[in-house]
Amino acid sequence: MDSLFSLQGKRAIITGAADGIGKEMAMLFAKRGAHVFLFDLNSAGVEAGAKEINSALGQNVAVGVACDVTKSAEVQSSFARIAEEGGIDILCNNAGIGHVGNIEVAEEADLDRVVKVNINGLFLCAKAAVKAMVARGKGGVILNTGSCASLNPIQDRIVYATTKGATMTMTTSLATDHVHQGIRCNCICPGRVHTPFVDNFIKKNYPGKEAEMFKQLASYMPQARMLHPREIAALALYLVSDEAKMVTGAAFPIDGGIVGVDHPKKYDTVNEMHPSLAVASSLVSKL
Repeated sequence: MDSLFSLQGKRAIITGAADGIGKEMAMLFAKRGAHVFLFDLNSAGVEAGAKEINSALGQNVAVGVACDVTKSAEVQSSFARIAEEGGIDILCNNAGIGHVGNIEVAEEADLDRVVKVNINGLFLCAKAAVKAMVARGKGGVILNTGSCASLNPIQDRIVYATTKGATMTMTTSLATDHVHQGIRCNCICPGRVHTPFVDNFIKKNYPGKEAEMFKQLASYMPQARMLHPREIAALALYLVSDEAKMVTGAAFPIDGGIVGVDHPKKYDTVNEMHPSLAVASSLVSKL
């Protein structure tokens, strides 16, 4: 059993790893034997995360890397350095941002901003990873973080859902193009996840009503609770491990049943909290 889901000797890059899902992936992968590289714009966050992992495990297996995934030069240089030092076995394309609003309130600038991170950023990181994996000749794994919005309509998420639909299409394209080079690619599709962003968002916008607002956000989930980042990390561990060698080009909902269960609340409670969509459209959320 000790060898089940082992990542011993693997080298993994996780983007968006300063907190939330990415940080939990990095911690769990390191516990299973991987050497992990935490990528994020937040340099202090990834440095602190790497320090926390190394302290918890009593060994230097984590490195924080400040990198803007939307900038090709930064991505190429960061990936190239890691590839030269020992190769890249795993990429978790997890960095992403969100947007609330329908097409009436969403602006072109909103689309450009979210596309830049959620599509361009994934593309640039996948391109750099594939280049390194092909050159090494040992294959590898790319795991994209999509959303339940990749698979199921969600009210007032036109911009966000568009990018997450593209994430799913990019996943199947990568899997198709590189299967014969031993590179697998899959997509995790989470529902609403309880990350530090959620707590900060509620605290900032609803002082004194934190518990009420948290309950409303959680009620969108059929099981009436948000996912914890470690639950996403557990699914990720399976998909990047050798136990999933025959799994590629697939989407994995982990959403409490949003996609697969007939849930009566097929709407987003953000609209209840924000009668004005003009206000709601300016809010950024991470599912």
